[in-house]
Amino acid sequence: MKIGVLTSGGDAPGMNAAIRAVVRRGISLGLTVYGIRRGYDGLLDGDFRPMGVESVGDIIHRGGTILHTARSERFRLPEGQDLAAARLRGAGISGLVVIGGEGSFKGMIELGKRGIRAVGVPATIDNDIPFTDYSIGFDTALNTGVEAVNRLRDTATSHERVFVVETMGRESGHLALAVGVAGGAESILIPELPVNIEDVCYKLRRGLDRGKVHSIIVVAEGATSGMDVAKAIEKCMGMELRVTILGHVQRGGTPTAFDRLIASRMGAAAVDALVQDNVGVMVGISGTKTVFTPMTEVVKSKKEIDLELYNMAEDLAR
Repeated sequence: MKIGVLTSGGDAPGMNAAIRAVVRRGISLGLTVYGIRRGYDGLLDGDFRPMGVESVGDIIHRGGTILHTARSERFRLPEGQDLAAARLRGAGISGLVVIGGEGSFKGMIELGKRGIRAVGVPATIDNDIPFTDYSIGFDTALNTGVEAVNRLRDTATSHERVFVVETMGRESGHLALAVGVAGGAESILIPELPVNIEDVCYKLRRGLDRGKVHSIIVVAEGATSGMDVAKAIEKCMGMELRVTILGHVQRGGTPTAFDRLIASRMGAAAVDALVQDNVGVMVGISGTKTVFTPMTEVVKSKKEIDLELYNMAEDLAR
């Protein structure tokens, strides 16, 4: 039995750990494993290479993905999806592990309609994939964000200033909320809830009234831009702010132990699912258990923001 593994969409720390798990679990079960470079774009080009045990040595601690990743416009078209399925059949690959996010999973469903047996592994720093507590890369991005907030708080304290920290998250505030709570931010702005600058200014005034001379405001890029937030606050408060945009810094770097752990578990579980013909599913983590959810349910569902956590953050920021 031959299986393939690819990484697609935005990269996330821990993808290499998942690749390693797929390759070595597959080999331990007597399978031949092929790495598909550059995601669905490489799949269309037939960019396959056999992977042995040694090919994934010394990668568990590395960020990014050794298979590289790309967003493929060609694959979005039905004829591209037909060609991709034909490429896999032509290579004798009977199972596919797709490591990525929502867009990658929609592509996996299209391949399934064309007879390709596949299993998905969630990997995105946004942590916005439903039916799993965590996606690969989120914990590393969270720790990167919190470390940045910690450093900025030192200089904010020294200069008695307000800093705005913009995190990634175009459509999801899970990362920004977690960074804000763990970093002790005074305000957190996320796409799921209306942006209320007057409320932010009220909190700043309240802090000033009790002698607080520095604050951190965390904003997800999808809620509004950090620069716009700073300008609006400067207008209503008459104070000068500093803005830090974390951007792609959150995607890179050595994955945390937690990301390596869940990536290893989910990668191995994906291979087991292929062998057991449990296909068209996504591997997830629920509590301490590995779970499987039909991919059609995953892509039509939405992971809601934790309002209880958000409200708690409001109370703790007083």
